Amino acid sequence: MEQIEGKNPVREALRAGARLDRLIVAKGSEQSLREILGLASTAGIPIQWRERDWLDKKSVSRAHQGVIAWRRPVGYMELQDLVARAYELSSEPLIVILDGLQDPHNLGSVLRTAEAVGAHGVVIPKRRAVGLTATVAKVSAGAVEYVPVAQVTNLSQAITALKDAGLWVVGADMDGEALHFEADLTGPMALVVGGEDKGLARLTKDRCDFTVRLPMYGKINSLNAAVAAAVMLYEVVRQRVSTKTSHG
Repeated sequence: MEQIEGKNPVREALRAGARLDRLIVAKGSEQSLREILGLASTAGIPIQWRERDWLDKKSVSRAHQGVIAWRRPVGYMELQDLVARAYELSSEPLIVILDGLQDPHNLGSVLRTAEAVGAHGVVIPKRRAVGLTATVAKVSAGAVEYVPVAQVTNLSQAITALKDAGLWVVGADMDGEALHFEADLTGPMALVVGGEDKGLARLTKDRCDFTVRLPMYGKINSLNAAVAAAVMLYEVVRQRVSTKTSHG
């Protein structure tokens, strides 16, 4: 079983109909966890009460907020299924590809942003990258319940498959060909963001249709991967909203 902790992750798991085995709740937390307790009760999920010290010892994130739940692990979606689902939901799918993120906090943050902007899925490699862990679920604030993730063996082949499916693949790179707000980021698109240390791998960059960069005017020449992804994704949203407004 997979452990999930904190008010938002547990609440969103309940809202999404996740199959939770049980909830452990800190004694004295009835008022602050009223909504969660109601959802769990309606779903028939057992609730057990423990002293807060017990939850402190069991907690992985050290931020359980008085509630820990156990559930079947979040599954990965096959890439072709993720793409098919994206096209069912929109004529302009938006998919995020992460090239070797290793920090679970970054992956959780990207999932949270991806859910906020309405992205249709995230693609990650199986090797040398973080997967869906309890910490990722916690940081995502429940987004892991709504954003499908495909875990692929070969990222370059996955990019080729996305291009064959009609998506433009855009890489975020510090040496990008254009500034992010100068490029056309409308239409079916996959945004590729590199890992924390090395950015985009050479082979990944070569597979992109084009690359873009964020303007950097300070003395530090790069942003945190999750922050860079958020800036890029909201530029995609801005352009799409502007296009629809001008056509309307």
